[in-house]
Amino acid sequence: MPSEANLSPRAAERVCRESGQKTFDEAAKSLNVDWQTTLDGKQLQRWSEGLGRAMVVRRDRQSQAYREGHYPQGPANAPQLLVIGMDGGRWQGREKDADGDSRWREDKVLTVSSYVPGNGGDRKPQALVRTQVATSRDAGAFGTMARVEAERRGYRQAQTVIAIGDGGNWIDPLLEREFRVRQRVIDWYHASEHLWDCAKAIHGPQTPAAAALAERLEAWLWDGKVAQVIESLSEHAARLGGEPQATDPPQHPRRVLSQNVGYFTRHQGHMDYPTYRANGWPIGSGETEAAVKQFNKRVKGTEQFWTEAGIEPILCLRATWLSEDERWHRYWQNRPAYVK
Repeated sequence: MPSEANLSPRAAERVCRESGQKTFDEAAKSLNVDWQTTLDGKQLQRWSEGLGRAMVVRRDRQSQAYREGHYPQGPANAPQLLVIGMDGGRWQGREKDADGDSRWREDKVLTVSSYVPGNGGDRKPQALVRTQVATSRDAGAFGTMARVEAERRGYRQAQTVIAIGDGGNWIDPLLEREFRVRQRVIDWYHASEHLWDCAKAIHGPQTPAAAALAERLEAWLWDGKVAQVIESLSEHAARLGGEPQATDPPQHPRRVLSQNVGYFTRHQGHMDYPTYRANGWPIGSGETEAAVKQFNKRVKGTEQFWTEAGIEPILCLRATWLSEDERWHRYWQNRPAYVK
């Protein structure tokens, strides 16, 4: 029997499976129907957090081993294409942040997806297996977890490794520090949204002129004409008064255009979409965004308030359950009863 809970191994697995997918109260309700018991949400929380902490300990030991130079074993069959994605989800803490303004925090989510590349034409890239890691910890700790997961999935053996993301503040430095990939790709849909934001700032929202401009900029970007996009946005920025003033609010057209000229200039080398499509690579971060939604579904509810010690085991349980390589079943088949 697991040392963390007075449950049989099969019952412990079921408790963690339910708690990793539903609120603790809903998990207790489901188990009470099946087991004809009178469990409550607090009991499910104690059990699942205790059992999840054992999984966190195991994950942290793997991170420490990696820092000491011991790399996890890669897959038997090298993937043709491995895609690394990162993004952030949301959860509420029980206490407000240091500024006393908000309870909202960010959890960091990694996806590693294997693909069969497309042919640059009618055959699109085909996603095969997606695994994920999630944590409430800082970018430094998350970076090591991300590298361990990528190594496990074939980072060293894969024919091609790329990274797709939205260019977020903590994502770019982390990718540069932890990974050497064939190409970093800015998610097409995020880049397109930036263009629509600019067009609305220039011509006003819900106007035909804004739609026409956004579609023209989008067509240039699709064709890889990033320099032309930057030139156009710079011209509009100059016409509207150039650099933003200190008194300009966040949505002032000058500020929106200045930020986006910087965004497209900074990521120009990550927006060669014609080449990416010709290589048969995906250009969207849909796999990562879908994963973030799955984590948010469990931990983001407006009536759910967490401590960092409490949310970490649940994120770890959910990441293991959602991963598509059978690791959940392997863990429970081989888990020792007593975890030190």
